[in-house]
Amino acid sequence: MTDDLLEEHDMPIPEGYQQLNWLRGFGRQIGPLYEKIDTEGAYVRAFLVEEHHTNGMGNCHGGMLMSFADMAFGHAVSIRLHRYWVTVRLLTDFVSGAKLGEWVEGTGVIVGEEDDFITVQGRIWCGDRTIMSGTGVFKALGERPAK
Repeated sequence: MTDDLLEEHDMPIPEGYQQLNWLRGFGRQIGPLYEKIDTEGAYVRAFLVEEHHTNGMGNCHGGMLMSFADMAFGHAVSIRLHRYWVTVRLLTDFVSGAKLGEWVEGTGVIVGEEDDFITVQGRIWCGDRTIMSGTGVFKALGERPAK
């Protein structure tokens, strides 16, 4: 069934990325997902488009890209505010597509805060090609434990 999602992959992962340790739930189903964080706290999340991410045309499924955007944009709340979060709104524009075997990256930047509602502007890309751009509104919840 889903055991193949945990297999090793032939493509070398770009330097600086580490696989996220999501071995259960939704993250396991759509993974593996990767992340790199620099010394200033800027982050990029990523994934390799594999067969289980594709639609019937061999392109990355729009639902996968939306799920990834949610996790890439919302992570800005985790990184900067050290809080858990839930998505209130996610608005995206699909600008291009990603094909089987391509490396997709994404990040977000907090652009507004009001009470516990955080607005994040984000971008998903593949190489120098923008795949999606968008804005998310996230409700900040309790504090995340320190790592």
